[in-house]
Amino acid sequence: MAAILAAFVATQLAIAVTTVYLHRALAHRALTVAPAVALPFRVICWMTTGQRPREWVAVHRKHHAATDTPEDPHSPAQLGFWKVQLGNVGLYKSAAADPTNLRKYARDIPSDNLDRLLFDHALLGLGVGIVIMMMFTWALGLGLLTGLIAALLHAGLYVMLAASVNAVGHTFGKRPHANSATNGQLLAFVTGGEGFHNNHHAAPTSARFSLQRGEIDPGWWLVQALTKLKLARVRHDEVHLKAA
Repeated sequence: MAAILAAFVATQLAIAVTTVYLHRALAHRALTVAPAVALPFRVICWMTTGQRPREWVAVHRKHHAATDTPEDPHSPAQLGFWKVQLGNVGLYKSAAADPTNLRKYARDIPSDNLDRLLFDHALLGLGVGIVIMMMFTWALGLGLLTGLIAALLHAGLYVMLAASVNAVGHTFGKRPHANSATNGQLLAFVTGGEGFHNNHHAAPTSARFSLQRGEIDPGWWLVQALTKLKLARVRHDEVHLKAA
């Protein structure tokens, strides 16, 4: 039980960084975060996901540019639900490894010295994260093995939840706006608001994914906290819907 709880906490931390920093701040410029926040976000992303921000941004922007067409890196409409849900990591890596995608979709996020020294080394970051998890559980008297199991569970949980945003979020749920993505509150609860994928495709530059009454976007809570602390600035308060 301790390993499951630790894995869940680690996964939610990784999801918070993914949705607020990689997705809302970098990919769509829906908000700007202060350097004092950006660096910890980069470190957490490195240790909990191993993802390079510029690659994540390039793949996601291509998804928006070619949604549910043959050029979409991870479309269940093109590839099938299970191919995306179970094989999203491979699809992501294939698109991220294409230098054309990086040049076209992530020109504004160049590699810096910290990337070359640390953040481009995914296995190192994941290794550091595993060691920290093991030391944390050891310090709590739960043992090193509990930390290792928690780290492995976290990896599987994060991969499956990230994949579900693409697979479930383009297959099952409501479509209040005229696009092929879907909304699901349950998925939004466990993915930091990413389950409101239809809303996001309708208003990609909005830092808030909950657009209808009663919708709950946990990622927006973090954005609001950062703005109140003067550590982030939202691009615009009004929701700008894309033309259908």
